[in-house]
Amino acid sequence: MRTRTIPLFKVRMAANASERVARVLQSGYIGQGPIVEQFEAALAEHVAHPAPLALNSATSGLTLALRLIAGDAQDPGEVLTPPITCTATSWAILAARYRIKWVDTNPADGNMDVVDLRRKLSDTTRAIMLVHWGGYPNDLHGVRAAQQECFERFGHRPPIVEDAAHAFGAEYDGVRIGGHGNYCVFSFQAIKHVNSGDGGALLCPDERQIHRARLMRWYGLDRTTSDVFRCEQDIAEWGYKFHMNDINAAIGLANLSHIQDTLRRQNENATHYRRLLADVPGITLLEELPNRRSANWIFTLLADNRDGLQTRLRERGVVCGRVHNRNDCYTCAQQFRCDSLPGTDRMHREMLCIPVGWWLTHEDRDFIVDSIREGW
Repeated sequence: MRTRTIPLFKVRMAANASERVARVLQSGYIGQGPIVEQFEAALAEHVAHPAPLALNSATSGLTLALRLIAGDAQDPGEVLTPPITCTATSWAILAARYRIKWVDTNPADGNMDVVDLRRKLSDTTRAIMLVHWGGYPNDLHGVRAAQQECFERFGHRPPIVEDAAHAFGAEYDGVRIGGHGNYCVFSFQAIKHVNSGDGGALLCPDERQIHRARLMRWYGLDRTTSDVFRCEQDIAEWGYKFHMNDINAAIGLANLSHIQDTLRRQNENATHYRRLLADVPGITLLEELPNRRSANWIFTLLADNRDGLQTRLRERGVVCGRVHNRNDCYTCAQQFRCDSLPGTDRMHREMLCIPVGWWLTHEDRDFIVDSIREGW
């Protein structure tokens, strides 16, 4: 009888991470310093962006992106976003004093429904915040077309914010996520593709916003000015304490070294599932189009009697679940509730995430496939 549990998530730590951290601790400088700069340089090379900004979390990145977008209007307006995501996505919108307008989910891929996005555009749309669910890229062409339609109908082009917490290493039209000219936020939280203990990064679309974000992640102060002590600087625009420190950057640098192996192994596991689960009655696999390459942070399927399948897998030691709840069900978001989200309803009712990570053995993934194929 099988006794080992197959986890849904697992922390991956490079062998030299502790050595890197020890050097930081012994240096006497553990705040935002040279190791953060090294981590940012390594990220820049990977995502082909000139200046990714390392932060203490992806949540901070989303909050900062929306702050950069905010104008001077008395009414802050609305951010269009899907409800099936981590609460960090939605609560960043509230923290920036915007209203949430929920956009339906496309159950074919788990991402924002572009048709519903176009329906929800208005003269109060201030931003479009999408989520690359499970690491599978959104229809960025469709979202960009909706952005242009908003300009043609209402005279303004709302910025696009990509919540790419699941999608480090994913590609759309052969370009890595982060390279499409939008605001883009990555997560380096403990169980993500790249683990920095905790942390995130913000990519901005132009030099002006990069400069503003660099100041605003540390109270609005310029840390590159060595001849002026910080309490003697003027602060033109107030900011936050959102910076990454050298301890987290050292962990991130160590773990960035195995990102290609992580992506390769998780892609192999996802491909295995797609091949062997495609014909299972009661199972619908999410789409995989040729112009998109998923980072496969999670593997989501739709199941008839989802709860029955979840119970069966858990009884056999396979950890599984929805991962994130729909955010429009929480009391603090009730004022934004929308009763007509049929795609979201289906995703919420049928979605189940099964282990797909780098830690799976061939025996593990065959065991998961067999457990599903045997019925529930």
